[in-house]
Amino acid sequence: MKFAHACIESIATALPDEKWTSAAIEERLKPLYDRLKLPAGRLELMTGIRERRMWPTGTKPSDASAAAAKNVLARSAFKPGQMEVLIHSAVCRDMLEPATASFAHHKIGLGPSCQIFDLSNACLGFLNGLVTLAAMIDSGQIKCGMVVSGENGRPLVEQTIQHLLQTPLDRNAIKPFFANLTIGSAAVAAVVCHEDLLPAGAPRHRLLAGSVVAATKHSELCQGDTEGDALVMQTDSEQLLLAGVEVAQQTWQAFERETGWNRATPDRIISHQVGSTHRKKLYESVGLDLAKDFSSFETLGNTGSAALPSTLALAVEQGALRSGQKAALLGIGSGINCLMLAVEW
Repeated sequence: MKFAHACIESIATALPDEKWTSAAIEERLKPLYDRLKLPAGRLELMTGIRERRMWPTGTKPSDASAAAAKNVLARSAFKPGQMEVLIHSAVCRDMLEPATASFAHHKIGLGPSCQIFDLSNACLGFLNGLVTLAAMIDSGQIKCGMVVSGENGRPLVEQTIQHLLQTPLDRNAIKPFFANLTIGSAAVAAVVCHEDLLPAGAPRHRLLAGSVVAATKHSELCQGDTEGDALVMQTDSEQLLLAGVEVAQQTWQAFERETGWNRATPDRIISHQVGSTHRKKLYESVGLDLAKDFSSFETLGNTGSAALPSTLALAVEQGALRSGQKAALLGIGSGINCLMLAVEW
């Protein structure tokens, strides 16, 4: 896929204040650790995640998304009434019906002529939203739109801790729940517009091209669902890592063909934020320079569809991605689906 006129005009996060360290989670799990003789510190050691953040109890995904949207509008040259499309792209949603985008639209204060819908695809949702907006812009349907994601990991982590403490599981039986403990909360929003709307001399953060691979034979490796008011998820982390790396290799090959880039081209590389082991295996298998990586999992954990775009926003804020530089966005989500995007910042 190639894009002709779409630019990321602005991008911003909204991050919770409450921090949960890996050590604190293990302290809550001390009865389990003692019973199974598990060494303290294994959670951070195996993932590289020191802490993650959580929204206050009762926070809705639309609350988080609206906070990020207001932050991005504060940076944007556009007004709320100029948004022609709002895409809510999170795994989390307020309820099954209506679309979470409807609640977010009202809380953000967007206009009545703004088309709204949910677009959910595990951890790829936000990147799919960027692609959708870019296609609508290039086709002439719209000039400007917004994609948001508000992920709330608190219910899943709370439910997982409760389950691990109340159920007599052995070492093998706890493995499918381990990935849940890496989950955090975050929200992110981006305004995407036609380049013609940008003032002369303003930076053009262009969406250039991308590639996709769908390896849905692996859709059973990570599955999440609702259970009453809580969330449940089980992951075969070892097989998911192996399959994900294989899919990433295939997608990168397609990415090079589509973009004309090679492994040396990107100035900055941002991947989906899972943990240190996944990052190391991904970069080694694709042959990418780890020095070009910018990560946030150490302090945010895995925040689902908000993970990669939040990391992109932080890279821009901290000067790790500057105007004129090229960035490769390496997205991967349960399913397994992989989407890689080339951006010239």
